[in-house]
Amino acid sequence: MTSALRSVASAVLIVLACILVPVSVLTVWVHDIVLDTDRYVATMKPLASDPAIEAAAHNRIVQAVDVRVDGKEVTAEIAAWLQSQGLPPRAAKAVKGLAPQLDAAVNAAADKVATRFVESDRFEKVWVTANRAAHTAVVHALTGKGRGAVGVSEGTVTLDVGTAVDRVKQELVDAGLEPAEKIPDVDKQMVLFQSDKLEKVQGAAHALDVLGNWLPVLTVVLAAAGVFLAHRRRRALAKTALGAAFACLVVAIGLVVARRYYLDHLPPQVQSEAAAAAVFDHLLHFLRIALRTAIVLGVVIALGAYFIGPGRLARATRSTAERGADSAAGWWGGHGIDTGPVGTWTEAHRKWLTVGALLIVALLFALWNHPTVLTVLLLVLILLAVLAVIALLAADGRRTRETVPPPPPRPAGPA
Repeated sequence: MTSALRSVASAVLIVLACILVPVSVLTVWVHDIVLDTDRYVATMKPLASDPAIEAAAHNRIVQAVDVRVDGKEVTAEIAAWLQSQGLPPRAAKAVKGLAPQLDAAVNAAADKVATRFVESDRFEKVWVTANRAAHTAVVHALTGKGRGAVGVSEGTVTLDVGTAVDRVKQELVDAGLEPAEKIPDVDKQMVLFQSDKLEKVQGAAHALDVLGNWLPVLTVVLAAAGVFLAHRRRRALAKTALGAAFACLVVAIGLVVARRYYLDHLPPQVQSEAAAAAVFDHLLHFLRIALRTAIVLGVVIALGAYFIGPGRLARATRSTAERGADSAAGWWGGHGIDTGPVGTWTEAHRKWLTVGALLIVALLFALWNHPTVLTVLLLVLILLAVLAVIALLAADGRRTRETVPPPPPRPAGPA
């Protein structure tokens, strides 16, 4: 392969890998999180105590219960009976005037019971149970398959709150509000979100699900091949890492814009903008974390590639670290501390020990289940600590080698 062709191939592979990094993050999110029941339930569970969801569920439950009492009819009957028992007509008229207060009291009772239920642990259990049973419907929302408490029809995603409504009705009856027994069956669907783009999202999600875990592996292979073919591999590695971080940043910004656009164009079927925002944020929670993690990881790799290079700041940083290690080794050597053969062996094999530490940290990151930004920072700190220990042991090995006098020359044999 000629030099020009090799450069072109390297550039194409690196650009393609940078573009595929955020796409790979999406495949992991769809395949391992959105379509994973336990993680989906763990994502949706906090919504049960979210004020916006509580308010939306409360309003929908109250609307579904909708206890209707004819206050005028009830107060008229009471006034007629009291008048037949000798109550003056003026007092009976006053009793009839209590109809609005009676209606308000009944509505307040329904509102109070619904509020108490939504804010209780029972609502959280209903919410978690419904979402676990509804996970197949989330798959349906993304792939067009499955059913559950969450329904998807013509771009509208709804949650069946029937269980919650039935429990509130029973509580009203138990509290002595007999008209609640006559509440008819009504629509008990709470619209979570609605979009005419859902069918397009379904097609994209199906494609991402098919790719599954293979696309991230392919992305890494393409990036490695691009760096390998480059003439300046260290610089190519830094550019690849920064390019991938930038691509993820673009997608992260796109999510922010998409969120704002969606909330600004909510259709009338969505009862609560705050609830729609809460659902949007929780469903994309792990995706945002993954994008941030990729961005931080890319910056960290780029910085690492720079600091092992010939740059002025990089050389100054390495020189300062080496002088610090030599000073530390000299200090503990003056206090009778000697690492002995461990230090000399470390000094002789420092390069391979450093490479081994890098490979182990990379393996830990690859095997980490759903890493976060804190995971990256933790592994970086561990790597720096290991490299510091290697540098200190190597410095003591140099000190030992320099202070040990060479062996005396062997006496010359007889002529």
